[in-house]
Amino acid sequence: MADKQVDNEPDEGELAADYLEELLDIADLDGDIEIEVKNGRTYLSVASEDTDDLRPLSKPEVVQSLQELTRLAVQQKTGEFSRLILDVAGSRDRRAKELEGIVDAAITKIEEGASSAALPSMSSYERKLVHDLVAERGYGSESHGEGADRHTVITRGE
Repeated sequence: MADKQVDNEPDEGELAADYLEELLDIADLDGDIEIEVKNGRTYLSVASEDTDDLRPLSKPEVVQSLQELTRLAVQQKTGEFSRLILDVAGSRDRRAKELEGIVDAAITKIEEGASSAALPSMSSYERKLVHDLVAERGYGSESHGEGADRHTVITRGE
């Protein structure tokens, strides 16, 4: 009995999509919303044929804020914590490429003799991506700090 959803109740993705549609309407922006569930986590993508429409919303800090607002809106409706992931106009792919560059620069420092390299603070989702990238390259990583100061430190692999 893994599925807690009652047939007549909207799921997390539908609730989040409804919330985002209302926000887009208020901002007078056009966007298509796609919902995907992978490994028990809901992913929402907002896209537009005219990418300039969504440009103001696709900045990393804006996407992060919209994601948090959407999570809170879903939580308010369901009473359960939401871990949904939001992408606006390809913002997640762009950020993943930026994180690759950050990881590559940190590994270069370690290869040049540093014992470790601390990365800037980032969200838990971004830290997860970083940990995966670091492991793929044969290095170690740990998260340090609390709250908004939580960051990843990369070290030589074992």
